[in-house]
Amino acid sequence: MSAAALRARYLGDSIATASPQQLLVMLYDRLALDLERAHTALLGGDREESNNQLQHAQEIVIELRSSLQVEAWDGGPRLAALYTWLLTELIAANIKGDVRRVADCRKIVEPLRDAWREAAASLASSPA
Repeated sequence: MSAAALRARYLGDSIATASPQQLLVMLYDRLALDLERAHTALLGGDREESNNQLQHAQEIVIELRSSLQVEAWDGGPRLAALYTWLLTELIAANIKGDVRRVADCRKIVEPLRDAWREAAASLASSPA
């Protein structure tokens, strides 16, 4: 089996066995990575790569928004509005090749990712 096939199998197994909290953190990790890569690509003038990364980031935000149970907690409506804002900014950043908009999205996503990671770790370490 090739290294790429082994890696794909490992990632597939990781996703299949992850808890909902871990899946959320994985989505945020990939969203942050997409934004970092898009930012780097835009700075380097590589619009094709930035387009690919920003489109993938948009798909993740759409998934996050569609899986959000807005009524489940008080912060749900605000998080839904934030996802809508992120999606709007990512689309505009992609259309205009706007590095500042990507940077603004990163400033929102990275602390959120860290907060979700802490929450998931807290849940994992708490007694059942």
